[in-house]
Amino acid sequence: MFDLDTIRRDTPGCLDKVFLDSAGSSLPPEPVLTTMIEHLRREADVGGYVAAARQSGALAAVPHSLARVIGAQATDIALTDSATRAWNDFFASVSLGPGDRILISGVEYASNAIAALGRARSTGAHVEIIPSDQYGRIDLDALENMLDDRVRLVSVVHVPTNGGLINPVREVVELARAHGSLVLLDACQSFGQLPIDVTELGIDALSATGRKWLRGPRGTGFLYVRPGLVDALEPAAMDLHGAEWTSENSFVPAPDATRFELWETSVAARLGLGVAADYLLSIGTDTVWAQIESRAVALRQGLASIPGVDVHDRGTQLSGIVSFTVEGISEHLVRDQLAAQNITVTVSGRGSTLLDMDARGLDAVVRASPHYFVDEADLDAFLGAVRRLQTSR
Repeated sequence: MFDLDTIRRDTPGCLDKVFLDSAGSSLPPEPVLTTMIEHLRREADVGGYVAAARQSGALAAVPHSLARVIGAQATDIALTDSATRAWNDFFASVSLGPGDRILISGVEYASNAIAALGRARSTGAHVEIIPSDQYGRIDLDALENMLDDRVRLVSVVHVPTNGGLINPVREVVELARAHGSLVLLDACQSFGQLPIDVTELGIDALSATGRKWLRGPRGTGFLYVRPGLVDALEPAAMDLHGAEWTSENSFVPAPDATRFELWETSVAARLGLGVAADYLLSIGTDTVWAQIESRAVALRQGLASIPGVDVHDRGTQLSGIVSFTVEGISEHLVRDQLAAQNITVTVSGRGSTLLDMDARGLDAVVRASPHYFVDEADLDAFLGAVRRLQTSR
């Protein structure tokens, strides 16, 4: 049973404000905070190496917990410091040469696009954009016509940063597989929000962060690599953790996804990441998604009823990210005026999702992302504040 009262007690940061920015950096529950603080104190007492050794069991459990969330094995998981690091590390390990093709979608995230364009420039590969359908999703018919044996990788953003769209991942994988193309799923905005089963989706790799919907600490993320694929990949950067120096002129990468890991890390943050995954599992991914979806639906319906407010979410099924604009008031001013009333939202600008924003003629949108710890009174307070923005003009 979903116990909102207990969850809110575990999230004291939501008690004195309306927090609607879990798509940015969510509020961690108390067990995450306690775990991290206790470890930092342990480091201050005995030093980082001894402190880490004392938590070796808990550290070893972290990839197991993350793997359970996405239906994988712990050996498929590499712990990183961000989703961007995970995405870039996998992308850089894929062999590219002149004439190879990289396909990205119309809602590609800026960091991914920049990495793809830079790598194409240095290798002679080409970056091409998959058209969007009438709902804003990847156009599957267009993708099928674009695919050939030169397509090395298809990048799929599961949920974009600027709205509620959910892309059809499984259908993309089925098309790409026929041509031997790899599919890299950017799950930065879906992990911890939507139920994800990597086996069911059939993806080759997935990148995700800890700080958003999982409610973990900043500076954490992970990479999933499909079993059997890792042997064909050599990370651009390896150290003595991800590989073994075997002789004067040779080294051997780790036999699993940990070849993408580096030795140095924030142990406290990594422990917090594991606790955040366990907290999610204790509630249940299906339950979490049902709670998020219901709150997002309530926000969209409420915003759509306010004169002068436009909701900009596209898709046939929508995520927990709600994007909107208020006529006559800049997006940054909307954010700031809501902040003055203890309501936290953010602005998603053109630079983050250039292709999609340009296609829709948008420079920015206000983004509200309600997590399961948000209650009905919070939603009402937010909608009331937006109504007052209009009446006070």
